[in-house]
Amino acid sequence: MIYFVEDDNSIRELVTYTLNSAGMPAEGFEKPSLFWSALELSLPDLILLDIMLPEEDGLTILRKLRAKSATADIPVMMLTAKSSEYEKVIGLDAGADDYLPKPFGMMELIARVRALLRRTQKSASAETQAYQLGSLYVSPEKHIVQVNGCDIILTFKEFEMLCLLLKNKDIVLTREQFLNSVWGYSFDGENRTVDVHIRTLRQKLGDAGNYIKTIRGIGYKIEEGDTFNAN
Repeated sequence: MIYFVEDDNSIRELVTYTLNSAGMPAEGFEKPSLFWSALELSLPDLILLDIMLPEEDGLTILRKLRAKSATADIPVMMLTAKSSEYEKVIGLDAGADDYLPKPFGMMELIARVRALLRRTQKSASAETQAYQLGSLYVSPEKHIVQVNGCDIILTFKEFEMLCLLLKNKDIVLTREQFLNSVWGYSFDGENRTVDVHIRTLRQKLGDAGNYIKTIRGIGYKIEEGDTFNAN
């Protein structure tokens, strides 16, 4: 089941109709209070969330979801008219797994939803190998990220990107490789999705974020070395 919180009736009805027609059961909520009531009865597999809402904004809802153990791991995709990079960073930093600015096409929405659901379902049976790189420790099996022994909280997408980098240590990965491996599709209309996620990932990792190197014109790689990082 997919929950969609959107106060615009036409958008809410179109998206829920499209998802249901594509074989992905969806339910829309006009107000956050209705959404919270539904959560008390049943937890969804994925949440689509607008930012500008009555009662409370989408970022507040997102932070509440991430703060509760029962909903902390539910993937959340932001669907919003706020499309600046600054707004994306705020949403991702608050715990969003993906971000699709309005207006968007229904085919792209379906592709992103399916990809996010696939990646989420596969993550539970992913690698068992743990990684240690300098001060950074990552256990894909236990979904643990630590820097100098301190736990780091990452979104699902950030965690997947970090594991992909560690699995390919010292190898340069292109933005298209990130999109195909982490998002499950190669389309990126603004060509900034990967860059924004890398930025927030570095910030959350603190000093260990410097292990992620920018290879200009190509993409990114992770390696243990000096602390200089070309952004």
